[in-house]
Amino acid sequence: MNYLAHLALSHFNKEVMLGNFIGDCVKGCDYQLYSPAVRQGLLLHRQIDHFTDTHPIALQTCSLFRPAFRHYSGIICDMVYDHLLAANWHDYYPQISLSAFVSAAQRMLLLNYFRLPGKLKRILPFLIKSRRLEDYATTDGLLRALRIMSSNTSLPDHHDFLLATLTDNYPQILSQFQSFYPDLQSMTDEYLHNVSPTL
Repeated sequence: MNYLAHLALSHFNKEVMLGNFIGDCVKGCDYQLYSPAVRQGLLLHRQIDHFTDTHPIALQTCSLFRPAFRHYSGIICDMVYDHLLAANWHDYYPQISLSAFVSAAQRMLLLNYFRLPGKLKRILPFLIKSRRLEDYATTDGLLRALRIMSSNTSLPDHHDFLLATLTDNYPQILSQFQSFYPDLQSMTDEYLHNVSPTL
């Protein structure tokens, strides 16, 4: 899953959200350097990634993107699933609109700007200016995100292939997401319930 899902799966706890957001930038045992609640978010991030990377439904979705994206297909699947979460946000979080959630998450990240790793300090202004987490709700927004990532990383910009794959398989991919995301929510609910933030 990508940034939107990691933030949303943090039970609206600001410190857990922060840890979950920075998870890709904190390696190995470095999570121990953070406060207990941020640490819980960091470990939750790892659980979410492992759960997604090994879930049979997510693997089926990834396989659709493998012909063009090869070993990057997991990243594309994460982006597509964030798109589907944004597009169907009310089905999973009816208590708050996507726009209000994104605004609250962005405020939290800005307030914690100096706690972010360097890479995320550079990314955050662009993430906020473009409202990318909210922009994911449209296919055009997803393609814009791919172009931005491709221009700044080694991720290939096969946006034509991505668009064609989504167009040809959208009902199937949506059905896969609708089966997968509740499983992921259940896992994170159980994890946050059972894992003490003091660990």
